[in-house]
Amino acid sequence: MAFLTTVDDVADPRVDDFRDLTAADRRPDRPGGRGLVIAEGVVVVRRLLDSPYPVRSLLGVPRRLAELDLSAVDAPAYAADADTMARIVGFHLNRGVLAVADRAPTPSVADLSAGRLLAVLEGVNDHENLGALFRNAAALGVDGVLLGPRCADPLYRRSVRVSMGHVLRVPFAPLPEPWPDVLTALDHTVVALTPAPDAVPLAAAGLAGRRVALLLGAEGPGLSAEALGAAHLRVRIPMATGVDSLNVATAAAVAFHAAAAPLG
Repeated sequence: MAFLTTVDDVADPRVDDFRDLTAADRRPDRPGGRGLVIAEGVVVVRRLLDSPYPVRSLLGVPRRLAELDLSAVDAPAYAADADTMARIVGFHLNRGVLAVADRAPTPSVADLSAGRLLAVLEGVNDHENLGALFRNAAALGVDGVLLGPRCADPLYRRSVRVSMGHVLRVPFAPLPEPWPDVLTALDHTVVALTPAPDAVPLAAAGLAGRRVALLLGAEGPGLSAEALGAAHLRVRIPMATGVDSLNVATAAAVAFHAAAAPLG
């Protein structure tokens, strides 16, 4: 059970993991980054507690900590008033509770490739788009996400928050070089999503039930010519006149639904 203790000293070293989170949650390969997984709010913290990520500690106002089941948590929990907590983390947190964890081992590409429905991303470097995409992937039965070049870190604090913690349950792994030649090793039909008018309409592509790797590019530039050339099939989402594209997470959700197995 988590050991609950009250913190009233902003400089208490026991809460250093939570200090100045506007800088401290950067990726470990960036200067000053520590590579921690940070969950915000009761719902997301619950998902972190249920995930394979090893929890280091929790910090929250007493009312929010009381909403969590800490009976099986083998980590300290620190209670603070809202002002003290805001001074520790560097901003006022409306959600009232945080948890910090170490990263779990990344699954192999081979392990993820056993899944029927995969998302393969190229250049998706906006943390909010990435978090929303993972939330959609969890909702619509995607078995794993493979990260191509220039993708943002799915475990960045903003991505975890926007995903509502679902990035902690959808397995992901970086793809090795060379890109996009590595796609040929997948035992899937590689389907590139593109607004190109000569692409096959999504409803006519017959993706449901097939082993599919959906290839998605960054909002704006979309997929590179090389990635499009590596796909077995190019599909588009038909849209009303005057609209040429969708947010990448929204487009992904539409495509995931088309390719997903029946969901109850």
